[in-house]
Amino acid sequence: MPSILVQSNAVLTGEAGQQLLASLSQAVAETIGKPERYVLASLAPASLLMSGQAGPAAWVEVRSIGGLTAEVNGRLAERICNLLARAANIKGDRVYLNFMDVPAPNWGWNGETFG
Repeated sequence: MPSILVQSNAVLTGEAGQQLLASLSQAVAETIGKPERYVLASLAPASLLMSGQAGPAAWVEVRSIGGLTAEVNGRLAERICNLLARAANIKGDRVYLNFMDVPAPNWGWNGETFG
């Protein structure tokens, strides 16, 4: 049920994109403490301007039913920024992250909700 959506103007396609998605999925599962079989990882191209300047940047949304705390979010922010820096040369100060705890009745999968 956790998901991570990365929107970025640093285009990663093919194997590089798939490797980043796999690393993000694993990081989310391990850090939040949820089974990876429920994690959805998505990478989407976006037109971004950050701090009034062009250049590699990313907007990241992490959603989960529970498991998101101040400590977890801090660790996950560090891991995500490190992965984006290595895979796409996006510096941490060019990444905004948003963490959302979603109530179980508001999350659907396989024709039903979790709540």
